[in-house]
This record gives sequence, C-alpha cells and structure tokens, in this order.
Amino acid sequence: MENSLPSFDEKYDRLRKFILSKGEKGAVVAFSGGVDSSTLVAVCRRLLGDTVVAVTAVSPLYPPEEVEEAVRVAREIGVKHILIESNELSDENFVRNPEDRCYYCKKNLLRTLKKVAGELGFGVVFEGTSFSDLRGHRPGWRAVVEEGVYSPWVEARFMKEDIRKLARMIGLFVHDKPSMACLASRIPFNERITVERVVRIGRAEATVKRTAGVKQVRVRDHNGLARIEVDESEMEKLLDTKLLRRIAEELKRLGFKYVTLDLEGYREGSMLLMLKNSSQKAEGC
Repeated sequence: MENSLPSFDEKYDRLRKFILSKGEKGAVVAFSGGVDSSTLVAVCRRLLGDTVVAVTAVSPLYPPEEVEEAVRVAREIGVKHILIESNELSDENFVRNPEDRCYYCKKNLLRTLKKVAGELGFGVVFEGTSFSDLRGHRPGWRAVVEEGVYSPWVEARFMKEDIRKLARMIGLFVHDKPSMACLASRIPFNERITVERVVRIGRAEATVKRTAGVKQVRVRDHNGLARIEVDESEMEKLLDTKLLRRIAEELKRLGFKYVTLDLEGYREGSMLLMLKNSSQKAEGC
C-alpha cells in the first residue's frame, strides 16, 4: 500500500481510465442495488453507454425488497438490467457455513456472470469491492482474483466514503443507503444455513424496521435466539417497553424462542467474535 492515497480527483481519473480501458468490449457488472454496485453501474453507464449490463442475483439470501430496489435503481440509471436465479443453497460447501463461506458464494456468482458476459459478447465482468473492504474479513476476494474479475474501486483505491461522495455527486438516491450483507451472515459459522432460517431472519429484520422505524438492522440467529442489532444512533427508537414487547411477540411468531436487544448496537462482523483466534472485524464477502 502506498504511503499516501491519491486525491479524490486523482482516484476518479484513474477509475475512468480503468473502466474505459478494460470495458472497451463491453462489461457485465455484479449489481446488488447497494451504494457500491449502484455507483459503479452508474459510472460504467456514463462511460460505456449501452455496452454495459447490470446483473442481479435473486436468492433467498436477500430480502425481496432488495431486488425491488435494485430494479428501481437500474431504472433510474437507465441501464439494461438482468435478473438471474442463484443457487447458493444447493452448494454444500456454502450450506455448512464455514468461515470462508463467502468464497464459495462469490465463486459461483462470478462464474455465472462470466457466462452471461460470454453470451452477450462482452469482454469483462466488474464487481464492487471497495479498497477499504480489503482491510477486513473478505474470503470472497480470493474468488475475485481467481476468476479474473475486475474491481474498479480497488484499482482506483476508492474507499467507502469516496464511493458515497461520488454517489451524491451523481445524484443516486441510494447514496446514504446502509450497508447490506446477505442474510446468511446472521447465522453463526458452522451452523447450517437453511432456507427456513434465512427467510425467518429476513422477515424478522423487516419487522424491526417497520415497527421501530430504524434503517440499519441485523437479527442474528443464535439457534433460535434472536439478537437484534441496530445502529447506535437509532438505539433510542427501541427503548420503549411496549414497542419491545410488540417486536418480541412478532419475532416469536416467526419461530424464535428468545428475543434480545444487543446493547452494543450494530457492528460489522460481530459473528466473527465467536471464532477462536480470529482478529478480523469486518462483515461481508
């Protein structure tokens, strides 16, 4: 890593040159609808025109509303958008939920995106890992390297805050959207991932958001115990006895046996604290 990072303008210039160079024969972009991938798609659309396609994987691992928002963002950007079915839960390597489960998920996704690019006659696949993501627990990055997929944010050394700044400049409505990791990240490592568990978690998080009016929520599933994390800035919204009782009742109806509120609030990678001898502290792929 260089002693000092380039300025925002220097990063943006590097980003444009990289996308124009690598994407000259067309690009498929992995598109979740989050701020990182949305901003990347928007920049690619401006630079590459109709020779860019955004591809979103539809899976039980992501709530339906996330797919709906991705469709909305793609429409806002004006980019061609393809939805594909992903099959993470058919891969035993993923389902058994090892510490590097994201590697298997990412590997399968990128291989599928490469097939889509081939069918379209496009030259590359881009994905949205940021430069700051590389500081954390990112087993999926190994798949990116192995599959020869490009990460323009990494190449241009864009940090998370740089991407949000660019999203605001472009005028994307998702510029302040909270980060989102797949629902499997709510299940402790080495506990099996099932459709029933991820669907229950997704419904639980939607319940907390709807009932308390919070934006950043994680419902960690500890074998039937729901541990709710919300951003520290929103914690006060939950400190109401009647509201907490209502949330507990709703989550128990979904199948949780116990419902707890984590007093430390939302923090990335809290499940990693359960791993012995782990010093990593970031959630994601």
